[in-house]
Amino acid sequence: MSASRPEHADLLADFRRHVAVDRSPHTVRAYLADVRGLLDHLDATGRAVADLDVTALRGWLSALHDSGASRATIARRIAAVRVFTDHLHRTGRLPHDPGPHLATPKAHRPLPTVLDEAQAATALARPGPGSDTEGSEGSDPDDPALLRRHAVVEVLYATGVRVAELCGLDIDDVDRERRTVRVWGKGGRERVVPIGAPALDAVERWLRGGRPRWATETSGPALFLGARGGRLGPRSARRDVHAHMGADGDGPDIAPHGLRHSAATHLLNGGADLRSVQEILGHASLRSTQIYTHVSIERLTRTYNQAHPRA
Repeated sequence: MSASRPEHADLLADFRRHVAVDRSPHTVRAYLADVRGLLDHLDATGRAVADLDVTALRGWLSALHDSGASRATIARRIAAVRVFTDHLHRTGRLPHDPGPHLATPKAHRPLPTVLDEAQAATALARPGPGSDTEGSEGSDPDDPALLRRHAVVEVLYATGVRVAELCGLDIDDVDRERRTVRVWGKGGRERVVPIGAPALDAVERWLRGGRPRWATETSGPALFLGARGGRLGPRSARRDVHAHMGADGDGPDIAPHGLRHSAATHLLNGGADLRSVQEILGHASLRSTQIYTHVSIERLTRTYNQAHPRA
């Protein structure tokens, strides 16, 4: 920290007491560090705390941006400084609070990793070698671990459900006649989603040849089981997906959420409307679903740039 004016030490001590009342020690340290940065900026630009206005704050933020600070860092510092300027205003040190005039930058949301349709088709057609996640398996096509693994991957891609939702499925949640699956999502919300014939066939093979070999008296109605007969957990389901997707060493290593992303993107690429995809995924807000339109547009742009003679 650069040399600050003597009065800044008193300000920081007072601010520390203020924020320590209802915030964790970690948050207090972070807020103090961010406010010190602002005070140092005021010193460097020849301003006093009494001169602190929205123009001075924007100049400080611009300097942060020019130094390479990320959006998340800038957003955190804005949060700290808003608390600081509010405190200054409430204690009579500032006639007006400039903090509310600062706009928080939107956090950058990276586009999800997805398979293209050809990669998905190749991965789902692949029986793959045995999984070493639970039990032991070789080349036996009726091995429970292999049957479960294939069914898990098929259901995740066919329905776009979250891995925790998949693990919570019971046998009666799958309606083969209607080709639907009843899912209990976040907040205990129930929804019914379509499921394709290949996934239903994979589930049927698991139920017929795999589940009975692992089921015990305590298994209950769980659709997917572990080798000891208990309900399949998310960690084992993730291992199943990684083992299947990396079976031949050529395909991308993708997690269960990657299959969910892929399902949503392929639905939109195939002409599904955004509201329908929202219902299938169980998103409470359409904003959560809209990221998949960016994935589709990005892929469309790549295709255009590669194919159009005057791109």
